[in-house]
Amino acid sequence: MKILAIDTALPAVSACVLTEGDTTPEAEETLAMERGHAEALLPLIERVMAKVEGGFSALGRVAVTVGPGSFTGLRVGIAAARAIALAWELPAVGVSTLAALAAPLILEDKPETIVVAIDARHGHVYFAAFHGDGRLLSAPRFSDAREAVAALGEGPLRLAGSGAPMIAIEAWSHGLAAEIVGDRIAPDIAFVARLGLLADPAHAPPRPLYLKAPDAKPLAVAPLTAPEPQPESAAEEPAA
Repeated sequence: MKILAIDTALPAVSACVLTEGDTTPEAEETLAMERGHAEALLPLIERVMAKVEGGFSALGRVAVTVGPGSFTGLRVGIAAARAIALAWELPAVGVSTLAALAAPLILEDKPETIVVAIDARHGHVYFAAFHGDGRLLSAPRFSDAREAVAALGEGPLRLAGSGAPMIAIEAWSHGLAAEIVGDRIAPDIAFVARLGLLADPAHAPPRPLYLKAPDAKPLAVAPLTAPEPQPESAAEEPAA
């Protein structure tokens, strides 16, 4: 089975096609970018699919990163994955951005806890922790660096992702052993594809994973009420 994997969750736009059992994609492309995901994604997918024998008809599944990540980026990638899956009658699956970032480290087969953290700004991170064998240790959550370290235990910690320096500094301040490994701030698209092949479509829908409430809140608007009737002024007496 061939899978098309798509990632627009973080500062990159990526797609690849991977055949089940392989580790190297048949075709792939990644563009690093902070903005412009919507404009870049579909042309990038077209370029990738042009290199695949059989094109879209050769695909058996579509995978897409579902977060955490950029609100707009997630919507762009998920919408594209759903549209392709619908058009070609394919199953679509969602892949955690944090799991995709952790996967290469898990394959290194080291016993230390693996922590993946994404900078969520204003001193906060999205993070998750995994055992060295890949089992989930701490479910994805949104918190500040201090709360994250308190939730991670005694270490030693292997840290990755754009939020890794924040976690490391906080861990070191508490005397915990922590090491920043790798410099990726967006997932390797090949690992998104590999996780997508392992996912169960019935339990991994292509649906956004939002870990914090939106920053924008609706304005409080007072309910409209009819104006109270004003008493009529007394009629003037006619002049004598």
